[in-house]
Amino acid sequence: MLFADVVATSEAVAATRSRLTKVAALAGLLRRAGEPGEIETAVAFLAGAPRQGRIGAGWRTLAELDIAPAAEPGLTVRRVDELLDAVARTSGKGSGARRTELLGSLFGAATVAEQRFLHRLLTGELRQGALEGVMLDAIAAAGEVPGEAVRRAFMLSGRLAATAAAALAGGAAALGEFGLELGRPVRPMLASPASSLAEALTELGSCAVEYKLDGARIQVHRDGDEVHIYTRTLREITGAVPELVALVRALPCRSIVLDGETLALSDDGRPRPFQETMSRFGATSERELLLHPYFFDCLHLDGADLIDAPLRERTAALRGAVGELVIPGVLDPTAEQADAVLAGALAAGHEGVVVKSLDTTYQAGRRGKAWQKVKPVHTLDLVVLAAEWGHGRRTGLLSNLHLGARDPDGGPPVMVGKTFKGLTDELLAWQTSEFPKHEDHRTEWAVHLKPELVVEIALDGVQVSTRYPGGVALRFARVVRYRPDKEPADADTIDAVRALLPAGGQVVDPD
Repeated sequence: MLFADVVATSEAVAATRSRLTKVAALAGLLRRAGEPGEIETAVAFLAGAPRQGRIGAGWRTLAELDIAPAAEPGLTVRRVDELLDAVARTSGKGSGARRTELLGSLFGAATVAEQRFLHRLLTGELRQGALEGVMLDAIAAAGEVPGEAVRRAFMLSGRLAATAAAALAGGAAALGEFGLELGRPVRPMLASPASSLAEALTELGSCAVEYKLDGARIQVHRDGDEVHIYTRTLREITGAVPELVALVRALPCRSIVLDGETLALSDDGRPRPFQETMSRFGATSERELLLHPYFFDCLHLDGADLIDAPLRERTAALRGAVGELVIPGVLDPTAEQADAVLAGALAAGHEGVVVKSLDTTYQAGRRGKAWQKVKPVHTLDLVVLAAEWGHGRRTGLLSNLHLGARDPDGGPPVMVGKTFKGLTDELLAWQTSEFPKHEDHRTEWAVHLKPELVVEIALDGVQVSTRYPGGVALRFARVVRYRPDKEPADADTIDAVRALLPAGGQVVDPD
């Protein structure tokens, strides 16, 4: 397969807002892949993450390349992958020059469009996690397999390219071979916002009501004495959290997979600021600030996979395995008991509660209605699109934020509002220092960013508005904190923002 076919497909997907058109373009490309490894490589390229990960060549190396483009496309997907392999393997004395030589060879064989694609691919600008759902639909269409089988295989493998290869090579049977594997993280199940606790209780029926902690999501895998701990983005942080490793090794079991949250606590047991918890995730060695885990789900215990068991059964296994490390909550509560759990969570300094159906399986990677979060204040995780230079005492500082919601069909974030409220002097200084590292372009009055940073925004609601392309605008938005534990693919969608419209509010898409 020619590399130009991948580039043309990427351009076609970026040029349309129609989900059906995107799926058709991607599925068509996958069907044309023939040589071994082509599907995996093409999917990795289109997802913006080459198989090799970081190849040791950054912005400066690529910026210094001044290579005339090829007149006609001749590169194959396989050849591009081989050259990137060679670059990634290069190390030792003279490695910088050798990497530049290899990249020069690659770029010299690429057309203008291919060079532009490669530059964005290797600098991370092409990464679009929001395209993930579209790609899963395309894999199902190309392999003529049920979408649910594709999503389940991806949920368990965490690898889009491997899921695509299995679907097209072996169909539903090959997808069914993916299972829970100790040491390989699965994508976390997510919660949707609920309008109220009473509404969530009514909708879910038999349920659990648990604290929603102001912490960081973790997934724990133990096999004998071997322990691995991952973040919500499936990044391993085992070496940075030895106290959690020790706690898990001490559990009365041989093997286990746990889902939970961890946070730093003050001496009185209240949660410390979220940023202090997150600071441990970037550490390379043990720190004085200790983390406390709270577990709320068990996906495997002593040789038995529980991911397809109802939550009621998983909870019983969880409580038997982790004891006091279980998250505070109540099973099948009365309305009064549920209110008491919410009040207790808020009094302890946490965000609210999560209401979970006890009859549902673990739906990894999905933000369905089986788990619903209840918080007194509406919050959204949005992508920072730009920041305006401040005035008055904020002169010289990047202040007013432009905020975007994720397009579930893989397009660029959809702007839904601006705010400068909630920005402390510390955050203003951080923004002014950090934002230029993510700069796409700038004007006299603002710095426009690549869609890479996620910020948590509190708001009083949303309203219909013709000012922004999504047809809605945030009301009284203010910054709560930045979310380094989340990627743009984890941001709330424009559909989630529109769902906050008052009853009767309607938005007509420009399309």
